[in-house]
Amino acid sequence: MNPEESTERSAARQWLRIDIITAVPQLVQPVLDASIIQRARKAGAVDVVVHNLHDYGLGRYKQIDDEPFGGGAGMILRCEPVFACVERLQAERHYDDVVFLTPDGERLTQSLANEFSLQSALIFLAGHYKGIDQRIRDALVTREISIGDYVLTGGELPALVLTDAIVRLLPGAISDAESALLDSFQDGLLDAPHYTRPAEFRGMTVPDVLQSGNHKRIAAWREEQALNKTRKRRPDLLS
Repeated sequence: MNPEESTERSAARQWLRIDIITAVPQLVQPVLDASIIQRARKAGAVDVVVHNLHDYGLGRYKQIDDEPFGGGAGMILRCEPVFACVERLQAERHYDDVVFLTPDGERLTQSLANEFSLQSALIFLAGHYKGIDQRIRDALVTREISIGDYVLTGGELPALVLTDAIVRLLPGAISDAESALLDSFQDGLLDAPHYTRPAEFRGMTVPDVLQSGNHKRIAAWREEQALNKTRKRRPDLLS
C-alpha cells in the first residue's frame, strides 16, 4: 500500500500503524500482500505503509548514500533523505518508536513483539549498503532491534520479520486468537509437539493422551512436553 492509499483509509481506526522506510520497496511489498499480514490489513487490525527512500534522495539521481568519511569499503546511507522522510511522518502523527533494524541492536524476543503490538504507531528504518550515518541513530532512532547475530544485505527482511511477529498478535490477524497465545516463548517455554489426522501414519501413532478427550490430562502432557523440549534445546530459557 502506498502512502496515498493509506491516507484514503485513515478514517477507519487501525489497531496499529507501521511505516517501513526502505531503499528497495519492491523487496518488502510482496510479503505484506500475502498470508497473515494481508488478512490483518484487510481486517483493519494494522495499516502498513512502505516509503521509498529514493523519493527523498538528493539531486537529479536521487542519491541516498555516499562514501564514508575516513575511507574504507562500502557506502553509507546519508542523513538528509532519512531525516526528511522520518520528520515528514512525525509531522503527521505521533510515533511510539522509530526502530532501526541492525545486527548490533537489541535481540528480538517474543516479549518485545508483545510490547510492540500494544503500541499505536511505529516507524521501521531498514538500512542498506555498508551502514547508516551515526547521526541518524543518535537523533532519530529510539530502538535498535536485531533478529540474530548475522549480517544480511539490508534491513528489509528483519523489518518484515518484526512486522510479522507483531501483526500476528493483533486482534483479527489470526482467526483462532488463542493460537498466538500458545506459541513458543509466550510462557517462556518452547511449544509442545502437535498432531492432526490421521491417528496412525506409516506406523507412527498419535499419543493416546491426545485422543483421550481428557482436557486436564492433555494440558498436563503438553506442559510436560514443552518443559522437556525447552530443557533439551534451550536450557538458557529455564535459567
